[in-house]
This record gives sequence, structure tokens and C-alpha cells, in this order.
Amino acid sequence: MDYLSHCSSPLGPITLASDGEALTGLWFDGQKHFGATLSPQRMELDLPVLQEARRWLDLYFGGRDPGPVPPLAPLGSPYRQKVWKSLLEIPYGCTVTYARLAGLIPTSPRAVAGAVAHNPISLMIPCHRVVGSGGALTGYAGGLEKKRYLLRLEGAL
Repeated sequence: MDYLSHCSSPLGPITLASDGEALTGLWFDGQKHFGATLSPQRMELDLPVLQEARRWLDLYFGGRDPGPVPPLAPLGSPYRQKVWKSLLEIPYGCTVTYARLAGLIPTSPRAVAGAVAHNPISLMIPCHRVVGSGGALTGYAGGLEKKRYLLRLEGAL
């Protein structure tokens, strides 16, 4: 069973999902791969972890480093889990290239890009902080304009 909640942001509506204990999804409504990890059983319920996630988002969109994320439980393969865990180590206001990230895992930049693209917890698992070689803005499930906005908000652009 997935528990859903919604909030607004400067970039549009956001849907949050939880398994009851941890956050399992955070998507801009309509983004690529929206809700891909949701189960067919869903219920609107404003759980404490979802309230905590909204507080985190309020701080984030207020232009401040919101600090530690709420408990997270993204659903994905062991490889994707490894990539997403490495994304959590990218500090607020910083970026890393796909090639650098691939060197840390180690794997190919293309494989890393595939895992990054399927991140089910946008913003909190900061896939927007991954850039192409030379800092080029490439790929973001929410769209490049959102990625640009987020990196500017963090002072990374």
C-alpha cells in the first residue's frame, strides 16, 4: 500500500508517496517516470513522514539548505540503489559529472545516467546535481528548465 500526499512548489505540483514509514516517491506531477514505483493500492493519507517531507521542501524552496532528508526507501534494483546512495553524498550547492559519479561506483557514465534518470525521489535524492562533462545541463526527468531553476536556487549555477 502506498500513501500519497500532495504539495505545491514554485515549479508546480508535487506528489509524495510513502510506505507508511519512509518516503518512497517524490515527483513533479507529469514528469518522466512519474509514479513508476507506485503500487496499485494507493490511499491519500497525510502521514508524519509526508508532513516532514513537506517541511523539508518548504525550507528547500525557501532557498535554504534543508539539512537531512526524512527516512527514504526508494524502490529499485541493487545497482540503482547504489547509484542513488551516491547521489545523497553530493552536497547542497554542488554538482558532479556523470563520469565522476561513474568512477566512484565504478561503472560506465551511461549506466549511471540510466539509474539517475529513474530516481523515484526527486530533489531529496539530488539527481538534479548531476551534470554532463564541462558542467553541461543534460537530462532531468522534470525537464531542463526545472534542473536549471534548482541549481540556481542552490547557487550551483
